[in-house]
Amino acid sequence: MGTLKTKPLTGQKIVAVRAMTDAEMKRQGWEKDNLEMPPVVIVTEDGTKIFASKDSEGNGQGCFFGETKKGKGFYLTSET
Repeated sequence: MGTLKTKPLTGQKIVAVRAMTDAEMKRQGWEKDNLEMPPVVIVTEDGTKIFASKDSEGNGQGCFFGETKKGKGFYLTSET
């Protein structure tokens, strides 16, 4: 797995936030780990997919957390 610098992502629009498919999870070597929901995938306009991992070696899925500009915390789920 190569390292992607952030510049190619700068200016990209997010076009979808969705659940990771079973095929995508299989490509990562991940199992659902008793999860109620699959991991979240963020898709940009050029087709780039971004998803959280629990570590830099890709040893399992993680969760996206964030904070609004007003300081309110949130997390993303794959629920619709």
